Amino acid sequence: MASNAITEDTAVLDVLAEVYQAWADNDADAFTSHYTTDATAVMPGTFHADRDAIHSYMAAAFAGPMKGTRAIDTPLSVRVVGNMAIVVSDSDIVAADASDLADARKARATWVLVKQDDRWLITAYANCAR
Repeated sequence: MASNAITEDTAVLDVLAEVYQAWADNDADAFTSHYTTDATAVMPGTFHADRDAIHSYMAAAFAGPMKGTRAIDTPLSVRVVGNMAIVVSDSDIVAADASDLADARKARATWVLVKQDDRWLITAYANCAR
């Protein structure tokens, strides 16, 4: 049983790693391919009600203020409960011209993933400043 939990934890964290690789590539299509169609995203001052809205927001961000940035995500907690997973993490968004985390935008994030057709997908995301 424990090895299955480790496998599921790893699979969930792999999704987040792929999302952050898509971020590094400034690729909104790859980024949102890991979201359910009805996914929601809540960030300070914003609410995105589905994958299309998340895609539009990220495409504009990658073309503008977030172009060249990188995000570093450090999981603090991973809980898999049946076909759902909850990850709490610290996220640091580093500006394109920054060389370290000193000036990073620091957030605490909560990710909710659901397993659909044997694939983990993000169904809700929220963050706040830390």
